[in-house]
Amino acid sequence: QVQLVESGGGLVQAGGSLRLSCAASGRTFSNYAMGWFRQATGKEREFVAAISANGGRTYYVDSVKGRFTTSRDNAKNTVILQMNILKPEDTAVYYCGAYGSLTWMSKGPPKGGMEYWGKGTLVTVSS
Repeated sequence: QVQLVESGGGLVQAGGSLRLSCAASGRTFSNYAMGWFRQATGKEREFVAAISANGGRTYYVDSVKGRFTTSRDNAKNTVILQMNILKPEDTAVYYCGAYGSLTWMSKGPPKGGMEYWGKGTLVTVSS
């Protein structure tokens, strides 16, 4: 079992930055590729970013490329999502998840199923 707890959400003006953290406990965190997802009100949960188990590979959805960066510290059982140049359309509940399995594709987002989810943290970007 892996427990995931997100933090760092809040209210920020457009153009600002936020740093989300996902703290993991339980089974070996470093075995898991991790993902960030978000869900805006009335919309489906969507993929934002993924990072491999050793942190050596990342992937971002086009809408956040160049603005968001994910990283991890396996010694601290933490994964980070640094969000810069935030836009009102980034407003959502952000979730981190641990992949049960993940395949990195030559093109496009990695494909896999989530084994564990956090409860999310709300990010609100005002215009």
